[in-house]
Amino acid sequence: MYAIVEIAGHQFKVEKDQKVFVNRLATEEGKKVSFDNVLLLADGSNITVGAPAIDGAQVSAKVLKHLKGDKVIVFKKKRRKGYRVKNGHRQSLTEIVIESIVASGAKPAKKAEKAAPKKEVKKVEAKVAAPKVEAEKVAVKPAAKKATGKADDLKKVEGIGPKIASVLVEAGISTFAELAKTDAAKISEIIAGVRGNHVTDTWPAQAQLAADGKWDELKKWQDELDGGKPA
Repeated sequence: MYAIVEIAGHQFKVEKDQKVFVNRLATEEGKKVSFDNVLLLADGSNITVGAPAIDGAQVSAKVLKHLKGDKVIVFKKKRRKGYRVKNGHRQSLTEIVIESIVASGAKPAKKAEKAAPKKEVKKVEAKVAAPKVEAEKVAVKPAAKKATGKADDLKKVEGIGPKIASVLVEAGISTFAELAKTDAAKISEIIAGVRGNHVTDTWPAQAQLAADGKWDELKKWQDELDGGKPA
């Protein structure tokens, strides 16, 4: 009588008292183990085939020892690539001896499982939320103080064009009175980014005449100026 049974993922043809080498089992040496995934039974001319396994059939065995198989050399090479790898492998095996083959009526046995290789357990450290870092404070240039009151046409001052007038307004100087109170050196500093050679020496005085409403006097003086400076 013989049977075809699945043991540790492989199918074996076994008979009573036969020794079989199977993939490593988790069962300790000297203990018994049973396999109920019997696919075929043959007793003389009487053959029973399972679908896929035969109900009630069971193969009992005893674990003799655990061992390793012969070394197998695995060599890999790639032509013209300079690639060569040589590895050796020894399969973990278990030697068992078949003690009995039961055709029917056997109680369902706990299947012997293939011994799983020990996996190294990596300790995972709990991630601690890092304290929130405050965003770097970005130095923001304070907005220019807006001039109060109605703005004057600063372009009426000789030497001041649309660009300079816009820069002065952004700096908070939008009236003749405010321009008259501003030092010429300060005005030069304010308009430093405007292209050209600008002479601001007469601008405060011109602005004062405009603020006082002395337009005729201002016009007469401007006729003598060239770009804000004496001709």
